[in-house]
Amino acid sequence: MKVIFMGTPDFAVGTLKAIIEAGHEVVAVVTQPDKPKGRSGALSFSPVKEEAVLHNLTVLQPEKAGEESFVEHLRSYGADVFVVVAFGQILPKSIIDMPKFGCVNVHASLLPKYRGASPIQWAVIDGCEYSGVTTMKMDYGIDTGDILLCEKVKLDKKETGGSLFDRLSIVGANLLVKTLEELEKGTITPVKQDDSESNYVKMFNKSFGKLDFTKDAYSIECLIRGLNPWPSAYTSLKGKMLKIWDADVFSDDDKQYVSESGEVKPGEVVYVDKETIVVACGKDFLKINELQLEGKKRMAADAFLRGCQIDKGIILGAE
Repeated sequence: MKVIFMGTPDFAVGTLKAIIEAGHEVVAVVTQPDKPKGRSGALSFSPVKEEAVLHNLTVLQPEKAGEESFVEHLRSYGADVFVVVAFGQILPKSIIDMPKFGCVNVHASLLPKYRGASPIQWAVIDGCEYSGVTTMKMDYGIDTGDILLCEKVKLDKKETGGSLFDRLSIVGANLLVKTLEELEKGTITPVKQDDSESNYVKMFNKSFGKLDFTKDAYSIECLIRGLNPWPSAYTSLKGKMLKIWDADVFSDDDKQYVSESGEVKPGEVVYVDKETIVVACGKDFLKINELQLEGKKRMAADAFLRGCQIDKGIILGAE
């Protein structure tokens, strides 16, 4: 098939590679414009553009994909299908309706659950047992098109946003190739989404990672994993930012972490030795395994405690 590929971040790169390896003709790659990076302000390519250049593919970088001149330029390629993976711009009706087989989107959730941005992190944050990838024939809504194929993925106990990102990128690439094959053969029956089961999720900003120890330890532990590696979960210690990278949940039934009065405050360090830090939460306790103090490297709790003193009774997050 003649394919126009539209994508921008790392997640989309594997799908572009898979399309090429499957023998499809990628007539053009559309990605976001180059952006300044670092103090020098030098322009950097998107991960998709970097991959496209390696394969000597034609790269298009519109400021606005909906501009009439750009739409007509796309039409000139005569592509059979457009493949869209985290492109980063909303496509107009004129593009969605253009190719013979439509615009096929690779979405990193089991639609209709987790429509919108950041579906991978939210699956971890919400403690889902399963996530997955859906290929969808795009329509004019946000992730509302008919479902083509799905593949389910079981989350590991210590799954992070980063590890699930990597796994679903591979799953999505393979599923897209299978989708193109079946579209061409006419063996796919699109299935309408049940809008009543939809859940729109928004993008994160850094402030979302601020830990609230009044919540239960399990929810906090899921948040820590979901925001690893970005934007990361954090609290403060003696006025400095303290990032938490990995933790385990200890039950309230473990009496060694309860004070003589039976009362502890959320965020209170209730136990500390040479290699262990345990913090009270609204329910249960959080054993911190890996952390990073502002200006320092990320390290395991035992290494951290060799260079930084944390006293029992201190309240994390206290102003």
